[in-house]
Amino acid sequence: MPPTLSVAMIARNEEKNLPRTLEAVRWADEIVIVDSGSIDRTPEIARSFGANHSFNRDFRGHPQQKTIAIGKCTSDWILLLDADEVVSPELAEEIRRTIQNPQHEAYWIPRLNLFMDRWIRHGGFYPDHKLRLFKRGSAHMDTNIGPHGTPQFDGPKGTLKHDLIHYAYPNFEIYLSHMNDYSSENVDALVKKGKARSLASLLALAVLNPAVTFLKNYIFRLGFLDGTAGLIYHLNHSVYIHWKYVKAWYAQKERRSEY
Repeated sequence: MPPTLSVAMIARNEEKNLPRTLEAVRWADEIVIVDSGSIDRTPEIARSFGANHSFNRDFRGHPQQKTIAIGKCTSDWILLLDADEVVSPELAEEIRRTIQNPQHEAYWIPRLNLFMDRWIRHGGFYPDHKLRLFKRGSAHMDTNIGPHGTPQFDGPKGTLKHDLIHYAYPNFEIYLSHMNDYSSENVDALVKKGKARSLASLLALAVLNPAVTFLKNYIFRLGFLDGTAGLIYHLNHSVYIHWKYVKAWYAQKERRSEY
């Protein structure tokens, strides 16, 4: 029998993104979506595409939710997607060819990210490889490296050629909202690692680190070639770094005051 493919996703209130994403993977053998309490049309849309739609209203973090989704897949291969990511026809064909004659058990996929009205192609944010295609049972989510987590696979990995299209931040308000959420979700992982315990480490991580990151990405990695959107993106990416370390420092301060 030919190998089968499951698409694993998590979602919450994704009625605007979900139709575009699911239409591009109709060819998959199985679609598994773990929903964390959507109050819009997300469940209805998922069912209309034949998705195996599982509710989990207790949001445990992105890696934890993705672990649940992966665990519910039954196909030979798993393609892990976010609700705002679209598999292009070229990538779809490449995935089908790859699992028919695999050279590896896990594959990186390049990702092209939208910020406001610009596809970001410089500044170290492209090709933005993500480990998203893997044989079922071969990879697992790491829940200790921040809000996104990433599938972990110890063996040799392949790299696909065609882009995964990421409609990440079509407007600035969405970007700010996500960065606020992500910086908060980073807190526990950073506290466990002992980051920003002292004023000196706070200055280094929350002030110098963002400044150096901006210079590296915007100047030396040519982020300025992405125009005004590139400038705004890299400035605010540095602000995000500042936020997450300040939040980690404050959380540690609060926890110490409890004892």
